[in-house]
Amino acid sequence: MGINSETDMAADLQIGPTDAGTVRIYIAGDGVDLPMDFDPDEADEIAEELRVAAQAARGRTGRPKGRKA
Repeated sequence: MGINSETDMAADLQIGPTDAGTVRIYIAGDGVDLPMDFDPDEADEIAEELRVAAQAARGRTGRPKGRKA
């Protein structure tokens, strides 16, 4: 399975800060319980990657100036 593969699976997604000072992305679904913790800088990088992917999905160039692939 990859980015372009469709599936009927469903899961809930939660994102928020933890008491330990990290950002948690938490995915829960049928047979899935996956907490992923990131330091704030990593979380900023992930947020930027999401923004770039959203722009690309809209048909824009998707890459801010100075950002390498």
